[in-house]
Order: sequence, then structure tokens, then C-alpha cells
Amino acid sequence: MSKKTAVETTAVIESSDKAFKKSDDLTPPQVVEYLDRYIIGQEKAKRSVAVALRNRIRRKKLAPEIAKEIGPKNILMVGPTGVGKTEIARRLASLVSAPFVKVEATKFTEVGYVGRDVETMVRDLVEASVSMVRKKMLLEVQETARLRAEERIVDAMLPGKKRKISVPDIMRVFGAGGDESDEEEEDDKEDEREKKLNSDDKKSDSTRERIMSMLKEGKLEDREVDINVSENSIVGIPLFGASGMDSMGINFSEILGGVLPKKSEKRRVKVSEARRIMTAEEAEKLIDNEALSQEALEKAQEDGIIFLDEIDKVVAKGGGGSSPDVSREGVQRDLLPIVEGSVVQTRHGTVKTDHVLFIAAGAFSSVKPSDLIPELQGRFPIRVELQPLSWENLQEILTEPENSLLKQYIALIGAEGVELRFTEEATREIAVLSSKMNSEMEDIGARRLHTMMEQLLEEISFSACDDSEKVIEIDLEFVKGRLNNLVENRDIRRYLL
Repeated sequence: MSKKTAVETTAVIESSDKAFKKSDDLTPPQVVEYLDRYIIGQEKAKRSVAVALRNRIRRKKLAPEIAKEIGPKNILMVGPTGVGKTEIARRLASLVSAPFVKVEATKFTEVGYVGRDVETMVRDLVEASVSMVRKKMLLEVQETARLRAEERIVDAMLPGKKRKISVPDIMRVFGAGGDESDEEEEDDKEDEREKKLNSDDKKSDSTRERIMSMLKEGKLEDREVDINVSENSIVGIPLFGASGMDSMGINFSEILGGVLPKKSEKRRVKVSEARRIMTAEEAEKLIDNEALSQEALEKAQEDGIIFLDEIDKVVAKGGGGSSPDVSREGVQRDLLPIVEGSVVQTRHGTVKTDHVLFIAAGAFSSVKPSDLIPELQGRFPIRVELQPLSWENLQEILTEPENSLLKQYIALIGAEGVELRFTEEATREIAVLSSKMNSEMEDIGARRLHTMMEQLLEEISFSACDDSEKVIEIDLEFVKGRLNNLVENRDIRRYLL
């Protein structure tokens, strides 16, 4: 890769960490380079998802007549647990700020033959999209909301204006009145009051400007002020369960929220806290909920990614239709129309799944991908096999990715003022022992590293708060002393490793 291309790629990757980045210029090599920062190995899977993402970008550049005919290139990942299937999909969605949901296929059979409604995964995707769009809109109106919040804070800090109501004023409301001399006298008094009020208003304006100036200069941050905070949620007992009326696309909170009066609570807080609360309230008022729903629905339809994990668990062994496995094939047939493309009703509106990208994954240890029903197989044209992790891969996972496992533990212990140092021989031994455990026991991939690291650093984590030693070096002898006995003892490792 040329120096210029590397610089451009780095710029794209750095910008990818910001919300709602522009992704039209992302190329497959740039996507793979971004994924390399977090996932070790699995080049074939990275290339496949990079191409699938680029095809989405290409489709958006085509004429609408042909674009609507081009479906997503859904992917089926086959490989043991802990090798990076979920992480690849999650990081891909993060790169382009695409709505993303991870669904366990087994949840649709957990209550027997019926299971949960498969359409809930699409509704979850829409909710994720709404959350993303709302966050973006809130960022866009922050400055306006902040200015409005400061106006409310100044209003709360100003002395209240009270206008006394005279008895004749009240009597006039009920049609009573006095003679003309009394009315003239009352008019004169009213004029005097108006002049006094105008004078008070000028003084108030001057005071307001002074308070606003002090507020902007940060001189009032620790002063307390009384504010009214509105309650955003309805307090009470839910009418339906988790999948009740929401599965029908009905939101009772919104329906009742428009009927029941909004409550407000008076609180005494510091100005700094009042600014945060009021800015959030004003930002919510500035958001157009109709526009939010429309944008969220479009984003879910065009950019959404649904990760179907454990897809092999809904496959009948040998592809047969024996009685105990009837529900599994039924789940596949329920999934089929969603993956093919259908219309789902949500509480934000209808959403089409024709261009949602589906990434299915499974270990397929006791069944084969060909045991899926043929119709579902045809909807996953890209099939990728992920390789088991070698000890070399495990050592790279320990040390190389951004926020790798070693960096996480070093940061955690560092919070106690203790510096952890790992030698290369130590990380190699941890990886070798983890690989050995995966080969002799259940292969759980990189997740084995978590259990090994916990056992290795248990004593250090326990005593780090009171330890006077400020630098601890983890070398080969330390690793062998802490882990070798556990690895060799077959009875103990079944429970600890």
C-alpha cells in the first residue's frame, strides 16, 4: 500500500469512530484494515463482509429502477465459538453507523413449538435505528437547546413578578361596577400601576442581562436554583408483558402520554446540573418526532444489519423431519419470509426487509449448512468458514488489537496505582496453555483467554489495593506457577478453566 493510500485509509478509519460518518467512500481494503484493528485472522470472513458492505454503497449509486431489484448479499458464517463471528458483524455495523441487532435463533423455540414472533427482530432493529437517529438529532440541536436552557435558568433566578388584583377588578368580572368617579379614580390608579410595572420591567431587564452575563462566564455554576422538571415517563404497572402489544406495533406509553396530563416536579439543584437537565428537555422539544421516525425507518431498511446467531441450533440433524425437531424446521420457515423480504408493522410505521443485510452464524458441529431448508440456504449466497484459533492467533489476540485483553487488565490494575508488565514469554505461555485447553476440552476460542487471565491474576487483583509494590512483572515462571497445576489437573480444570 502506498504512503498516500495508507494516510487516506487512516483518516477514514479515524473518522469512523464518530457518529453518522460518511461511508460512501469506504473501499473493501479500508474496511478490512479497520476490522484488523479489532479481530485477529479470519481474512476470508473480513473480505466477504467488506464486499457485502461495498455492494450496498454501489447499489445506492444506481438508478432506482435497477437498485430496487438488487438484494443484499447475505452471509452465512460457519465456525466454532469464540473465533470472531459476532465481533466482525458488530464492528462492521459500528464502522458505518448502521442499525445493528444480534438475535439468538434459539429464542424462537425456547417456549416450544410456538416460540417468539420472528418479526420482533425487525422491530428491535427499528428501535436501534430510532435510537441512533435521535442521538444524531440531539447533537444537531444542542447549541439551540443550550441557549434556551440558559434563558430558563435566568428566569428561575429572577425575582418573581407579582401583580396585585384590586377588588374592583374582581367585581367587574362578575358584572359589578361603581359610579363614574370611582371608575375614573380606579383608572388613575391603574395608570400608576402600569408606570410602576414598566419601571420594574426596565430594572428587571437590566438584572436579567447581568445574570445572563455571569451565567455565560461560569460564575454561577455552584449557586442553587429552583427548577421544574417534567416527568417523561408514565409511572404505573405495565399493561402487557415484554412482547405484549409492542409485538403488534402498538405503543401504549405514547397513546396514554397524549391523554394524561404531564407532571412536573420542583427540584433545587446547582446551576451546572440545571443546565444539563434543561438542555436535555429543550433538545427533546426541538426534535421533530415525525421526521425522526421516517429517517429511522429508512435507515433500518437501507442500512440495517441483523446478526442471526446459533442458526445451527434450529437445524434438524440430517435435515430430517423427525417429531422432536418439527419446531426447528418451523422456525426456519418463519425466518424465510423475513430474510426474503417482507413488510413488518412497527410502532414507528411499516418497514420492509428487502434490503436488510442478514448475517447468520453457527458452529455446525453436529449438523451441516446443507441441512438447512433449501429455501433458506438460497437466501445466504455467501458462505464463509472461519478457522479455529492457533496459539499464535491467541497470543496476537492478547497483545495486538486496540483495547486488547492485556491492555484491559493493565488499565484495571493501574487504577490502583500498580503497574503490570507482561514479558513476551509470559504471553506466549498463556496462549499455548489456552490452546491446549481448547484442544483437550470444549473449544471456546478466544473466550478461554478470559478464564486463564482471571486465574492468573486473581491474587494480584485481590491484594492490589493494599499492595505496596508499585511494579509487578508477569514472566514465564509466574505463569507456570499459577497455571500449570490447573492445566495438568483434569478434575480441577473442568470447574475452573
